[in-house]
Amino acid sequence: MDKEQEEMQFFGCFGIFDESYKAIFAWRKIFSKITLSLILPLSFIYLVHMEVSNIFFRTIIYDEIELHRTPSGTPKYEKLSDLISDEWAYFWLFKAAYFTLYFIFSLLSTAAVVYTTACIYTDRELTFNNVVSVVPKVWMRLMVTFLCIFMAMFFYHVWAVLFVFAISMAGSDLGLAALVVFAVLYLVGLLYLTVIWHLASVVSVLEEGYGFNAMVKGKNLIKGNALVGVVIFLILGMGAGGVQFAFQRLVMQGNESGSGMGGRVVYAMLCLFVHSTLSLLGLVIQTVIYFVCKSYHHENIDKSALSDHLEAYLGEYVPLMPKDLQLHQFHHHV
Repeated sequence: MDKEQEEMQFFGCFGIFDESYKAIFAWRKIFSKITLSLILPLSFIYLVHMEVSNIFFRTIIYDEIELHRTPSGTPKYEKLSDLISDEWAYFWLFKAAYFTLYFIFSLLSTAAVVYTTACIYTDRELTFNNVVSVVPKVWMRLMVTFLCIFMAMFFYHVWAVLFVFAISMAGSDLGLAALVVFAVLYLVGLLYLTVIWHLASVVSVLEEGYGFNAMVKGKNLIKGNALVGVVIFLILGMGAGGVQFAFQRLVMQGNESGSGMGGRVVYAMLCLFVHSTLSLLGLVIQTVIYFVCKSYHHENIDKSALSDHLEAYLGEYVPLMPKDLQLHQFHHHV
């Protein structure tokens, strides 16, 4: 990150992508270690979850079809009914284990990458051991923020479902038109919440606030750069969607398309690599966007104060007050 802080306020989508790539490339050794230890397992868990869920669904659907073909009251019917109940129980247990592991690795990956990127910004000496020692001290703050965001997302989707139900009760012509407009607004709102989520995660690591306070801070920071943030995370989301589609077609449905086991393994490894790379890029980008937004609002960060805040994680944690982040303009190269 070699731009002066005042210059960062003028970054658009390309500038943010370029700055993030340069940071990853310049510090590729430590980012590679973070990826191998945290982000790669996160992507592996995600892709395996897709494959295992698909196996569960196929098995359950097959057994339910057999159940409908079997006369009720027969021993075979009772056996199939019990089997399906057990399969659904195993499916939900698997889902619970997946969400738990995914949540944990998401927290750890976010903490590690945000801390690392901030250390690069402040020209701090950085080692992988330092990152590993800091992550456990940050995850609780991030967990509270993640849970608050989850609540916001939950109520957002509840509101969306209620709205769709309401317009479905109207006339067919009006309902269809309203549904199209609503779908566009819903997607924009979802992307906007996603941007706030990522900025709130960075705030939880680099500032005192976390939880709903971090969300409010993220909402205020993104003002003036909302469109840039939405476009960036839309691009990243489309990339992740492309990986998911490729995994479904080339790995999960590989037998149907004529791919052998060897080909499916190769495709799975490629999907894992691309997904891990996109995840790392997204985590670095969210930290870069944070600094861009701070610069845009002229909230100039005193690098020495931020460095002290990061140093505190290596000892006993001492929260950094917001006034310490805005002491004066600091014109050193990032």
